[in-house]
Amino acid sequence: MQEEREGSTILVALKVMFSQPLLAVMMFLQYAIWGAWEPPLSGYLTEKLGFSGWGLSLIYVALPIMNLLAPITAGQVADRLLPAQRALGLFQLLGGAAMFVLAFQRDLVPMTVFMLVYALLYAPTLALTNSIAFHHLRDPQREFGPIRVWGTIGWIVAGWLLSVLRSQFHSLEWSVIDVFVLAGTFSILMGLISFALPHTPPAKEGADPLAFREALVLLKDRSYLTFFIIAFVVATELRLYYMLTFPFLQEAGKVVGLTEQSLPAWMTVAQIAEIFTITFLLPYALPKWGVRNTMLIGIVAWPIRYAVFALTWTTYQTAPWMVWVSIASLALHGFCYVFFFVVSFIYTDMVAPKDIRSSAQALINFAVLGVGLIIGGFFAGWLKEIFSTQVAPDVVSTNYTGVFLVPTVITILAAIAFALLFRENRREQTA
Repeated sequence: MQEEREGSTILVALKVMFSQPLLAVMMFLQYAIWGAWEPPLSGYLTEKLGFSGWGLSLIYVALPIMNLLAPITAGQVADRLLPAQRALGLFQLLGGAAMFVLAFQRDLVPMTVFMLVYALLYAPTLALTNSIAFHHLRDPQREFGPIRVWGTIGWIVAGWLLSVLRSQFHSLEWSVIDVFVLAGTFSILMGLISFALPHTPPAKEGADPLAFREALVLLKDRSYLTFFIIAFVVATELRLYYMLTFPFLQEAGKVVGLTEQSLPAWMTVAQIAEIFTITFLLPYALPKWGVRNTMLIGIVAWPIRYAVFALTWTTYQTAPWMVWVSIASLALHGFCYVFFFVVSFIYTDMVAPKDIRSSAQALINFAVLGVGLIIGGFFAGWLKEIFSTQVAPDVVSTNYTGVFLVPTVITILAAIAFALLFRENRREQTA
């Protein structure tokens, strides 16, 4: 009977995935844009342009900064003045133009300035796509997941397409930066398609950008405070993964034939695992193991992955097969992200009283995907700086064993603290 219910659930999910083609295309392109530049850009900046860790930080903190500012700036325009689909189209068209300008930049200062401009335009689109989907789905709680998964598929396809551009069309030799060209193309396409999306009128009142203040009362609970602090700490290590994994594998992978052309496709192992984990493992694990054990597994996956990276850098020249172990360890992203961060949002919704659930989600978003990623971006850049040495006028060598041992220790301590201090409150607030 249980197997029949699970099979039925999978069939329903597959049916929903294809039931709203415009919403699916919207999610696909929304995250294809992001996936086109986020993972591979750091490798390009370090290998081709010689950016330091500080330079990487300035580029990579732009989006988290604008995630915090967007509700106060562009988000208010979208909420009050324009239908959501038109606001989405406008932001994506302007964002695509900003991406094409970025494709011609080679120096840190102008690239940072235009990256901030682009991030200001892209940040509100993350909420807009969710709003459009929720508005037009009959049962958002059941149907949003199968629609949102198209975003992860878009991220994967962007990585594969970048590998095709580099291997078949030699895009690394173009006079423009290929990752920005690809992202800009996706963004322009998204902007045009947005005007065909179903009409979604603006809200009468813009969302309060400081709505999270109402949920601060949750921090009076010791277990939630423990969870909140640890989620914040782990979020700082998430940015390190996105910023430094590509240049690390770009260098170590040379011994086994991995190239800048093929690596973007290999990096999508993480997103493939994410789809598998959220679709098949999470629906089983959460009710079976509970919030505490599921999140603990998610935290423990972080130091395992970083320890593999650190060991690989120490041994890859004498044991090249370790590079493939590191590639395989990217699959742990499914546990790292889904079992911890996705469950974090579910847990927050479970324990928050009904009248402040939206504020509670805003609070965890502010701390984790905003402040946590900003601090993590600067932390990752700082780590790269202190573990790098100038070995030639134009050559910098980074000791990635030292780089990745630091987050290994931090996430081990986070897992120990979580195991000792967090007590699951199974009381689901429904009032």
